[in-house]
Amino acid sequence: MEHTAGGPLNECVPQLVTAQAAATPDAIAVTHGKLSLTYKELDQRAEQLAQGLRSLGVGPDVTVGLYLNRSLAMVAGALAILKAGGAYLPLDPTYPKERLMFLLKDAEARILVTGHSMVDGLAAQSEHVVTLDPEGRLLAHAQYAFEPLAVEVKPQNLAYVIYTSGSTGQPKGVELTHEGLNNLVVWHRHAFSVSPRDRASQLAALSFDAAVWEIWPYLTSGASVHLADGLPIDDPVAVRDWLVSRAITICFLPTPLAELVMRLEWPRKGALRVMLTGADTLHHYPPRKLPFQLVNNYGPTECTVVATSGTVSPEEHLDRLPPIGRPIDNIQIYILDEKMQQAPIGEIGEIYVGGRGLARGYRNRPELTSEKFIPNPFTTESRARLYKTGDLARYLPDGEIAFLGRVDEQIKARGFRIEPAEIVKVLDEHPAVQASFVVAREIEPGDKRLVAYLVLAGEAQPSYTEMRNFLAARLPEYMLPGIFVRLTALPLNPSGKVDRTSLPDPVAENTLRDHALVKPKTALEERVANIVAGLLGVQQVSVEDNFFLLGGHSLLGAQLLARLSNEFHIELSLHSLFDAPTVERLSQQIEALFVAKLEAMSEEEAQNLIGVTSADRSDRR
Repeated sequence: MEHTAGGPLNECVPQLVTAQAAATPDAIAVTHGKLSLTYKELDQRAEQLAQGLRSLGVGPDVTVGLYLNRSLAMVAGALAILKAGGAYLPLDPTYPKERLMFLLKDAEARILVTGHSMVDGLAAQSEHVVTLDPEGRLLAHAQYAFEPLAVEVKPQNLAYVIYTSGSTGQPKGVELTHEGLNNLVVWHRHAFSVSPRDRASQLAALSFDAAVWEIWPYLTSGASVHLADGLPIDDPVAVRDWLVSRAITICFLPTPLAELVMRLEWPRKGALRVMLTGADTLHHYPPRKLPFQLVNNYGPTECTVVATSGTVSPEEHLDRLPPIGRPIDNIQIYILDEKMQQAPIGEIGEIYVGGRGLARGYRNRPELTSEKFIPNPFTTESRARLYKTGDLARYLPDGEIAFLGRVDEQIKARGFRIEPAEIVKVLDEHPAVQASFVVAREIEPGDKRLVAYLVLAGEAQPSYTEMRNFLAARLPEYMLPGIFVRLTALPLNPSGKVDRTSLPDPVAENTLRDHALVKPKTALEERVANIVAGLLGVQQVSVEDNFFLLGGHSLLGAQLLARLSNEFHIELSLHSLFDAPTVERLSQQIEALFVAKLEAMSEEEAQNLIGVTSADRSDRR
């Protein structure tokens, strides 16, 4: 199936932003906390930086590293690189230095745009370093005159390069063009009726391609982009409150977070009109009382953020997962069987994507590019290609697409695409590890947890924290396993491959720990321990285990608190979980809150509450 539409695709993003600055110079373009830039200020600061970059040799298809925390400078820096004709390479400051050094070298980025306080981190890896203050002003000694740049950027030139996890154990750079970016921007503006009245959120890290459509569709439309400022973006309540307080009208949230946020209570007359989601499988339909539209989206990085999109109606088809919609403008979707024939409606096949959104290919990886980007056999256009996604899907009778998971062993967890081989490569470099294997275990629908299986060398007995710290120095947080399981040997099938079905479940006896197992001492501790173990996907936890050192995170913590609240009829905050992250200390907090609640009640109310919690226990036996 394909969807084709016209639009002003001959103008690139930097020209569109400049035109918007000329039309509405005093309108707010971007805000971060109490700081903001008007369109005129943003355009002028980006133009000045672009002059400097051009003098250093930046032009079409030249990649420039962008190493900045979320700030006004981050947006100005990205815009400046585009204005200079170059392509920006987002470098996440939370990534280990070794990984960032690899990205700079592999992308051949000779020039680095960064902040003054961050210069020491990667300066030695670049020929030229350009520094900005937090508001996007140049800090270099030589100031460049503000003059319009005569740079011709063509649709086939690069706009940005983003690295994703690689199956060979090294990240791979995806080269995205202005043609794909322009197509995304034009479709997005039309599909969601973006206007200067809109206030868009920007929560994703710049290294996550979702940031592309959190920024450029709005800055080319005269809307304002609001950067999250100190927001714990994995805390659903905090995210909802921030969206409401900033009067955000359109936002993007990764699927796991969106599923939690949309089930919270919302003001009936709030500003938010559209919540976009994607990056993982959506498992829940929105509640009927949700006062805004939920739109589910699908698209690998190689297809410029979005390939399909569709509004999800409230609780419409509870017998199937919410679909991923239909192809966006100028994108073709083919669902093909093993013989490269189009699968009939209802039959499962692999998703192939064609059209204007396709990446040029992988940075310095011609063999991988040829493998994944193949000639399109369904058109007479000689240069038309298809991207082989490795994702499974089927067409529904109404023309929408149902997403069904991965063909290979690639993992999608917490909204990120992960190649387990990259984690295994680092694990195997630990002196205590003889062999390893990494899988994702689905604890609950939509909740996948990384589990590392280890064959240890000799008498080695590394602790949980030792292994996590070793990986954390080389890999981003989302690639760190939450559980490490000891094995005497990896189970193999007759063909010599690891037999995934024979990998044992994590239990207290086979998982790495920081101390000996301490069993619950009271009935209360036992109930809390059972809830924690169920959420973490293990059979047993020690009452002294730290929830966050067993793979727990804020999103999972929110689920834990909800279950404890339902179980014991008390209210715990996420802050309390950080203060009391063990079963033992959580139980003490619950007991204190429960006693205080009883003391504040009448005798009849107290007896009723005790009766409810007793009935809860009886029902579970």
